[in-house]
Amino acid sequence: MKSLFIFIVLILCSLVNYGQSSSVSGTVIDAENNPIEFANVIILNADESEVLKGTSTDNEGFFSIINLEDATYILKISYIGLEDFNQKIILSGNLDLQTIQLSEASERLDEVSIIAKKPTIKREADRLVFNIEQTALVEGNMLQVLKSTPGVLVIGDEITVKNSNPTVYINDRKVNLSSEDLNQLLSGSSANAIKSVEVITNPSARYDAESGVVINIIMSKNLVTGYSGSVFTNFTQGVFPRYNAGTSHFFKNEHISLNVNYGYSNDKINRDGDDIVNFLDTSNTIDQSWRSFTNRNTWSETHNLNVNFDYFIDDNNTLSLSSNALYLPYFKYKIANNTVISDAGGNFLSRFTADNLSRDTKHNLAFDVDFKRNLKKGDIAINAHYTTYNYERNQDVISRFFDTNNTFQNTSAFNTNNNQDTHIFAGKIDYSLPLNESSNFETGVKFSSTNTESDITQFDVDLNTGNETIDASNSDAFNYDERIYAAYANYDLNAEKWSINAGLRVEQTNIEGVSPLTNISNTQDYLEWFPNASLQYNISDDYNVKLNYKRSIARPSYAALNPFQFFLNDNYVVSGNPFLVPTFTDHFVLGTSITDFFTFEAYYQNFDGAISEIPRQNNTTNIIEYISVNFDKTVEFGFDFITNFNVTDRWSVYAVTSFYHLEEETNFGLGFVKQEQWSNYSVLQNDFTLLKDNSLNISFVLTWAGKNLQGFQTVEDRLISELAISKSVFKKKGIISLSVSDLFNMHDYDLSTNYQNQFNKQFVDSDNRYISLGFRYKFGNTKLNSNARAIDTEERERLEKKAN
Repeated sequence: MKSLFIFIVLILCSLVNYGQSSSVSGTVIDAENNPIEFANVIILNADESEVLKGTSTDNEGFFSIINLEDATYILKISYIGLEDFNQKIILSGNLDLQTIQLSEASERLDEVSIIAKKPTIKREADRLVFNIEQTALVEGNMLQVLKSTPGVLVIGDEITVKNSNPTVYINDRKVNLSSEDLNQLLSGSSANAIKSVEVITNPSARYDAESGVVINIIMSKNLVTGYSGSVFTNFTQGVFPRYNAGTSHFFKNEHISLNVNYGYSNDKINRDGDDIVNFLDTSNTIDQSWRSFTNRNTWSETHNLNVNFDYFIDDNNTLSLSSNALYLPYFKYKIANNTVISDAGGNFLSRFTADNLSRDTKHNLAFDVDFKRNLKKGDIAINAHYTTYNYERNQDVISRFFDTNNTFQNTSAFNTNNNQDTHIFAGKIDYSLPLNESSNFETGVKFSSTNTESDITQFDVDLNTGNETIDASNSDAFNYDERIYAAYANYDLNAEKWSINAGLRVEQTNIEGVSPLTNISNTQDYLEWFPNASLQYNISDDYNVKLNYKRSIARPSYAALNPFQFFLNDNYVVSGNPFLVPTFTDHFVLGTSITDFFTFEAYYQNFDGAISEIPRQNNTTNIIEYISVNFDKTVEFGFDFITNFNVTDRWSVYAVTSFYHLEEETNFGLGFVKQEQWSNYSVLQNDFTLLKDNSLNISFVLTWAGKNLQGFQTVEDRLISELAISKSVFKKKGIISLSVSDLFNMHDYDLSTNYQNQFNKQFVDSDNRYISLGFRYKFGNTKLNSNARAIDTEERERLEKKAN
């Protein structure tokens, strides 16, 4: 680490005399020739699809935007009450526009002008960009936005894209949380600062090799001088009421830019289950049937904080500090279970109840320091990252047993203490070099180090005396150390006929996991290469064909490798598997687009050693164990049809339907098991902008997830529905929002397992049918334009805890 620090310092010291030379300047005045102070001046690319740079005029009306490449831009100048100025400019040096006069607006509406928009969808060779800024969707939380994002499916705590678990980034920074913690972060964070969501199905070599599919949430930030802020609150009524509130603040002047987003949520979430386990005899005939009725309730208080600070050292150098923080001071998890045991004929044999009460505290704090230097040829970015994650759970379980006459017999009880402490350090250097107007080269190196220490202690409790005795067979410790060394190179070309993106990433991984009490160890040392390529040929303005390929890796989570057994009651246990190995995925896509409205794609994915957590019933001990395993073979292929178009100026439609086939095969010790299933996934999204002033926005999304296969479990049909409405009030400074989920009561689902000596099924009734009412009020210079900054990190994703 010391050598890496010295290396970075030497690089910083050597980059002092490089810079870009093109600029544009001018003076803005009103109709009476008075200089206009604080007019917004922004530079957009030629097709006006992206804001590139911005500033504000000084007290003499003067502005200057420097460090621009020689190219064609759109210059836009705006000020409240005056007509906007729009001008195409071609830069090949320093351009002085002299005096620019803004005329009085022919129609003045409100003091603050806000343009309501419909969500827009842009398909690129490697990604789908879902723009939602100033739409009804931003009045909910981040999780609701993901539920409405095309191609993204959110069921319970799991987020999937085409049956794969994506890596979630915020502003190109990896969010390394377990699925449960990620949901808490997203559901407790307001979406009002989201600019767009990128679903990147073929990430470039710049992304970590674990990023097979990426969801990148792009947040807005001020691009011009000034201050703006907002406060919001939401009330949600599901099975139980939920509350959240928060505030966002944006500030920028000549030298600094500051972004602060804070959210607080107070939730009580319900989940019911109806599970049947058919325990089999040696001839695989039903011996006993155990039916469990389970009610789960979760109480939590969550604090989320996101801070981004930029210091503009000079025109070519920027130093940035940022942090993402998740803090749960209160988390209570209560499970009430009643299991009825019957024989093969359905006759009552006995039953037992199990009450489980867990109390957790946890925090996940991430910090980044970034330095970016604009060079005469390209730019260099240096990042240092640190994460600290701490988790503590105290669990109390008491079970009561009843005989064949339903008469109480006896009681058992145990307590469990589970702790995890993780520290992650990472550093990387990226260099980007524009080769010409249509091509770019990127390269970089990265190092990351992860250390986690976990322990679990289970106590048997004597209910008569209250004495606790350590259960040594279910107590353990686990120390995990991981180091990854990575380097990459990537080239992209965007010409009139061809678009090419090709890259190669190499990663050296060293892992050592040790359980000192059981002498179980896991050592892995491997070097792997990860190529990626995207090729698109534009036959004409209306037709193109493309071909994508990417190889990626999915390393086991730290908790999945942890050999602990965590008992939910005497008969249900969640176990780690220290012998898991990584999954390697090869992903191919062949597609074509016809006009801007229709896209057809065919894809093929091969998963070598796919990891999945599955239930395994032991017909001798009558214990259900949830454990992660590697599958010998997993292959998926399918065909997608996508369209998006405007029915009218106020009504847009996005639709996709995908037919796909999944095949899974593995050997559980009794010979190979093979299962396969054809499935359909479809989305229909309608977005409306209503009223004369465009102040009413409506988004309605229907998602059909047909019968499919997931980890040797068959999941039945589901229809997912989301409605979001927002209305501007108080001269468009306030927003009232209403959202409704699961309008048709079809989110809940059945899943079943039936192969060899495994025969069980579940019905999952989640707390996903709700109505939410929200209000947001904006203040400050609310007309400020915004853009987003991108940095990235690694490794925090696999801080996964075992929870059901």
